[in-house]
Amino acid sequence: MKLATYKDGTRDGQLVVVSRDLASAHYATGIAAHLQQVLDDWGFLSPQLQDLYDALNAGRARHAFPFDPAQCMAPLPRAYQWADGSAYLNHVELVRAARHAEVPATFYTDPLMYQGGSDDFLGPCDDVLVPSEAFGIDFEAEVAVVTGDVPMGCTPEQALEGIRLLMLVNDVSLRNLIPAELAKGFGFFQSKPATAFGPVAVTLDEVGDAWDQGRLHLIMQSAWNGRTVGLCEAGPEMTFHFGQLIAHIGKTRNVRAGSIVGSGTVSNKGVEVNGRTEWPKGYSCIAEKRCIETIQDGKPATEFMRFGDTIRIEMKGRDGQSVFGAIDQTIVAPA
Repeated sequence: MKLATYKDGTRDGQLVVVSRDLASAHYATGIAAHLQQVLDDWGFLSPQLQDLYDALNAGRARHAFPFDPAQCMAPLPRAYQWADGSAYLNHVELVRAARHAEVPATFYTDPLMYQGGSDDFLGPCDDVLVPSEAFGIDFEAEVAVVTGDVPMGCTPEQALEGIRLLMLVNDVSLRNLIPAELAKGFGFFQSKPATAFGPVAVTLDEVGDAWDQGRLHLIMQSAWNGRTVGLCEAGPEMTFHFGQLIAHIGKTRNVRAGSIVGSGTVSNKGVEVNGRTEWPKGYSCIAEKRCIETIQDGKPATEFMRFGDTIRIEMKGRDGQSVFGAIDQTIVAPA
């Protein structure tokens, strides 16, 4: 099934069930007001939502209305936890290669992860407010999962059983603030403003066999100012699958229902063309493009985002239909 949260003037919005083709929706009134309620009592509430979803898709839902992504908040407008990994080691390799640094061997056995702010997420069509263009504004196209309760000490295989939903992510990054923060030895903070999520969260059955052993085998499409810059494969080159990422969190703590775990920037390896490495599938963040340019030409040429720039991120299923709807945002200065 597909679930979204509509804006209603409150912090947590109103839960709606969305049809498979993203054409219509129905308030989940009488079942649950908010998505977190469903995650807290998944076994009891999700079957009721599934019945409403089936009725909606069959045209039997009496109070359906046209679905409008612009009315959506993030599916979870605020969450108990937002932990973002860096599961595509090609992204790390490019960043290191651009500055002539080796990738530590442990990076291939132990996932990188940071804990982001989860108190204030952006909806799919909300503007991205940034105080200054000088901060180095970047998008990052990612996949995320939402968990139920997963116990401390879980194995990666057990962790996969705790995944409830999939989501689409724009993990906004302020690149020019990152070096000083990392130099402190304490990780990202100001350089990671509010994260945006796609209109709908979907259960695993919605993507069929594209979900395979903790990886989503679909194409991540990124369009910057209307021009497609990335058509990256999200599945094959994901070094650590979502079960491994969740188990990494669970090494020393319980992972509670409503935790969001991100994949990190979807990234694909280059190919050799006439003795030169090219990246025909493009990129899912500008920083990676700049690293590619540095490797190829000795310096970056692509600038970061400016006020008025737009970013559209979307994934389509094997039937060609949008799975999550699209993240479609504009970069703006605060009023």
